[in-house]
Amino acid sequence: MIEDQGAELHYRALESLYASAPINTLFPSRLTIPSRGTARIEFDVDERVYHAAGAAHGTIYFKMLDDAAFYAANSLVSDRFLLTTGFNLHFTAPVRGGRVIAHGRWISGKRRVFVAEANLTNEDGEEIGRGTGTFMRSRIALSSLPGYGVIGQ
Repeated sequence: MIEDQGAELHYRALESLYASAPINTLFPSRLTIPSRGTARIEFDVDERVYHAAGAAHGTIYFKMLDDAAFYAANSLVSDRFLLTTGFNLHFTAPVRGGRVIAHGRWISGKRRVFVAEANLTNEDGEEIGRGTGTFMRSRIALSSLPGYGVIGQ
């Protein structure tokens, strides 16, 4: 279906946009959008992101949870960049190292405001954090952003 092809192109363009964000040079990670309303981010935790007590700083939790929820929501919007308007975060366990995965899922909203949630799991599949965010359409056209596009096109 052409509609399905358009959605797939949008997902790949969002993945490219994520990869192009300068912040991701500080926090190397990989976004995949497997389907409408879902997103997955994989990253590795090591001592470079520790707080003084030897575990990952909350910055990592927020960034990855916000990004996963954001991209899950923006997968439903093909014309505008969304903006985070609020985010609630819960730390459920510390992480000291290894692969961490953020799973984002759209919950509600289809026009102006979207709600999405995300959770973080460690490499053993145990939850280490979760959050819920609200996101709204901005005036920024996705097509105006240099990183929004499919690599090789």
